[in-house]
Amino acid sequence: MRVAMVSEHASPLAALGGVDAGGQNVHVAALSAALAARGHEVDVYTRRDDEALPRVVPLSPGVRVVHLDAGPPLPLPKDALLPHVEALGRELAAALLERPADLLHAHFWMSGVAAREAAASVGVPVVQTFHALGSVKRRWQGAEDTSPPSRVSVEAQLAGSADLVLATCRDEVRELAELGAPAERVDVVPCGVDLDAFTPSGEVGGPPRHQPHRVLVVGRLVERKGVEDVVRALALVPAGAPGHALSRTELLVAGGPAETQLGLDAYARHLRDVAAEVGVGERVRLLGRVGHGDLPALLRSADVVVAAPWYEPFGIVPLEAMACGVPVVGSAVGGLLDTVDDGVSGVLVPPRDPVALAAALGPLLADDERRRTVGLAARERAEQGYGWARVAARTEDAYRRVLARTPAAAPAWPAAAPGRRHHERHHQEQA
Repeated sequence: MRVAMVSEHASPLAALGGVDAGGQNVHVAALSAALAARGHEVDVYTRRDDEALPRVVPLSPGVRVVHLDAGPPLPLPKDALLPHVEALGRELAAALLERPADLLHAHFWMSGVAAREAAASVGVPVVQTFHALGSVKRRWQGAEDTSPPSRVSVEAQLAGSADLVLATCRDEVRELAELGAPAERVDVVPCGVDLDAFTPSGEVGGPPRHQPHRVLVVGRLVERKGVEDVVRALALVPAGAPGHALSRTELLVAGGPAETQLGLDAYARHLRDVAAEVGVGERVRLLGRVGHGDLPALLRSADVVVAAPWYEPFGIVPLEAMACGVPVVGSAVGGLLDTVDDGVSGVLVPPRDPVALAAALGPLLADDERRRTVGLAARERAEQGYGWARVAARTEDAYRRVLARTPAAAPAWPAAAPGRRHHERHHQEQA
């Protein structure tokens, strides 16, 4: 197949750790590469946010990133992109007329709007992955939700009209049902992890330790990620227990702008203020943005990785930590309910609850053997269900089911398409 991925704000070329750069960027890049490894060709269509970017950038064998012109060629917050989505859809349709695809796979709701418009012109089915739902975001953030007011209603339309919706976890299936998505057009295919890069053995990175124990948080510096709850948990040493493990623990926080720019970030300053207020300022260090290639070594340096979001559509970092054999303490929300086997490969606690976090962290940090056992179980769970090869195979199966029930959307390859000849030759050689 030739697959057209649409990821309007989350380019696989973007540096991770910014406000709008995170798990979706990783997901699109890794899924595209894994599908290409199975013999498919993948074009990832994303909005041009820099006039110096080439139209097409090779990403990996069989994968290209194609920049579409929609709105000013400048970085824009994703919540400000909706006025440019119609133009993105027109540009996408034009690109697909030049280089046809068998199906469109839209990532995020605004990509879905663009894909729906393009599909109407070129006549191919649309697979939708939301990555996050506006109804959930509004529930947790209320008046602080900066999404366009139409987001929830548009997502409901997309959920009802897409040829298939791929949810990333079981919790999302329930949310999609409430939006009116037909059950027969919803499948679950999780996000994945690079099992060759994220391993228990390998280089150990991060700054030198200043405490016997180290807890690590990785993610964007936004309130909903719950980093403040982790900072407050660090200070909750039980009365009469000065030797408690938490009192001998340092917290590293990776994410946000570059370390030299953290002083300009309002939430980074807030976290430092909270740490000083609760008396753990000397044991909390903000690292700033960490390259994805440097992340495995940093994860291995931790005794425990904490993921304490208020809500989480999936959560790739906990899975990456598990693949490194590091125990995870996480919020019992979203995808973590699927990935973390509570009490076996990690510990789940209620969201927005520093007391529960402290109660989970203290015993785990104090027990070396338990951490080792939990870490082994975590790696095994990652291997069993979440390697990208397995995720790509499940995604391919979903694509084939969509194509099988939409015969009008026959493969749109030109008869002499070089890409198709290449893949036919490749499959013949493999056979």
